[in-house]
Amino acid sequence: MTTTEETNLTPIPDEIANQVVLPEGHRDETRLFEAYRWLRENNPLAKVTVEGFDPVYLVTKHADIMEIERQPDIFTSGGGEEPGSHNPILTNQAGDEFTKSINNGSLRVLETVTFLDPPEHTLVRDIAAEWFRPATLKKWEDTIRTLAQEAIAKGLRSGTNEIDFVKDFALYFPLHVIMSLFGVPVEDEPRMMGLTQDFFGAADPDAARQDVAPTTPEAAAQQFAAAIQDFYAYFDRLVEDRRATPEDDLATIIANARQEDGEFFAKEIAYGWFIAIATAGHDTTSSTLSSAIEALAHHPDQLRRVQEDPKLIPHLVNESLRWASPVKQFTRQATQEYELRGRQIKPGDRFALLYQSANQDADIFNDPETFNIDRRPNKHIAFGYGPHMCVGQHLAKQELRIMFEELLPRIERVEVTGERKLVQTNFVGGLKNLPVNLVLR
Repeated sequence: MTTTEETNLTPIPDEIANQVVLPEGHRDETRLFEAYRWLRENNPLAKVTVEGFDPVYLVTKHADIMEIERQPDIFTSGGGEEPGSHNPILTNQAGDEFTKSINNGSLRVLETVTFLDPPEHTLVRDIAAEWFRPATLKKWEDTIRTLAQEAIAKGLRSGTNEIDFVKDFALYFPLHVIMSLFGVPVEDEPRMMGLTQDFFGAADPDAARQDVAPTTPEAAAQQFAAAIQDFYAYFDRLVEDRRATPEDDLATIIANARQEDGEFFAKEIAYGWFIAIATAGHDTTSSTLSSAIEALAHHPDQLRRVQEDPKLIPHLVNESLRWASPVKQFTRQATQEYELRGRQIKPGDRFALLYQSANQDADIFNDPETFNIDRRPNKHIAFGYGPHMCVGQHLAKQELRIMFEELLPRIERVEVTGERKLVQTNFVGGLKNLPVNLVLR
């Protein structure tokens, strides 16, 4: 048994802890969600020690995650080289040691908001936050709609489409949108796709790079670091180009951001923004799109209702985000004593915020294990909560809404025709493949 510190709490079976903490546990979604449910019902703030990992509290309840997220001064996100600092991504001890060995003792591998706390977090977030506001994004509505129409025309045909919806369609539309708005040339999009899969698929043997030995304990961290360096090499040229020749795109805004003294921000800040946009900016959206199509295949009545009443599409978007929850976790670390769910928290205690579990919490969602576009309100936290709430959430919703508006009216039916697989990761990911028979009108 994996035991808790408090003797009056239900002990955590090893298989439950391993299912949630280990990347390979996320290949079996049925068992994973059973583990989440067991934890919510029996020990929703379970402190576990899985072999090869530091001790961590598994935060499975919606309310607890919100309580932690709204208090970044008490529950820090920032990684660094200071004593007691931590990795805001749940990785194993070997990976953290490797990261520190190549990064001057620091776990802060990226100068991006994920690794920062206010006020530094606020300063860096504000570089491009205005660009991601709904009012600003309205001007891109027609561009995104044109890209959606082009994606459908290029990737699908009238009649039967026997395809892998993930690999043949869903991966490319969000990538093309974000790269077009970002300012990355279309010919470089395959490179961005490959690096994103390296970045988020670091723990998946199927996504192993040739320059990383996949069987070593630190392999995921090695691949993560190698992908970052490749991104840096690409984006250094982009920063120099946009500073020399500004254009009307997001890359120009980020590359030319200046500090209060009038000097450019360090290039590493721009790299961090670029990597966040080039990875999470499309991977999470494609995962949600694929998950939505799978859900509609199993609920043709809901597909028909959305087709008959397009005003339901925003609700479909929200339910798809709750259902997919492509960001599985981030971690936080306590900076002081605190009481949470009756537990005495100590400085240095670490917490894995399990967003997938929170979005299945029966205290918040009625019948949470059912896909339901009529869910009102839908208080999902697929984008996180508090200061670290995803800055790109409005763009993601806009992309999904527009794609559904363009694609769903053309669908006669969709059938899942083969085995679906998930990316092996405990961080960010979803369906790896989804064989379907997609019949268009």
